[in-house]
Amino acid sequence: MRLRVTFHTGAQELPWDDVLAPGRALLYALLERGAPELGKTIHEGGWGQHGLVPFGYGAPVFPTARRRRGVYAAEGPGIVEFGSPLIAVVEGWAAALASIPVLAWGATAFIVDKVEPVEAPKFETGKAVFRTETPVVMKSSGRDESGARTRRQAWCLPGEPEWDVYVQNNLRRKAETLGMDPDVTLENIGWVGPKRSFAVGSGGGGKKPGACVEVMVSGAPETLSALHSWGLGQANSTGMGWILA
Repeated sequence: MRLRVTFHTGAQELPWDDVLAPGRALLYALLERGAPELGKTIHEGGWGQHGLVPFGYGAPVFPTARRRRGVYAAEGPGIVEFGSPLIAVVEGWAAALASIPVLAWGATAFIVDKVEPVEAPKFETGKAVFRTETPVVMKSSGRDESGARTRRQAWCLPGEPEWDVYVQNNLRRKAETLGMDPDVTLENIGWVGPKRSFAVGSGGGGKKPGACVEVMVSGAPETLSALHSWGLGQANSTGMGWILA
């Protein structure tokens, strides 16, 4: 499930280092208010047998903002979405947001106008097409096709050796974390966007590189719905791999 927050702001633009980075701390802060024990558990050790962090979010979008070269325009009304396959996480966020009129997205104030839940698609055919709004990031083993290590573990882009395997393994680990059917298959890659990097830590540090993608995935419908609420690839709790609704 997701929460869609509609807001407005007096800012004319967001600093590039604040497009994604503030979201992680904000969501933990909301959990601290709305579901403190759950938030503490996830923050300290993750969730399930693999210790993953089961939530994601997208970048704030401003549908009516005039595009300006080199600027992340922020004028007019905005929308930001948060999601988790754990309903208790979403309920914790919603409880906190019920009493918070303003969100601090880094140094920018988002004045909350509406908060609404968004159910995940059902995917009754057992197939889903996921297109991401933010880059999908994955780390590879650093080995070549013969199995020899040629570099240290490094970020891996779509189309590079191991990317498909690592993405599929990540999907299965997420399903196992949730106690769902882990028989998930990455069927194909339909589109790959340009390489992009976003800051995910405070002060502009910790940039992660990746690319937006469109992929077809097959599996149990409930597993696909859970993945839609979580994200594709690694580092979803920093805003990476957010899937378009």
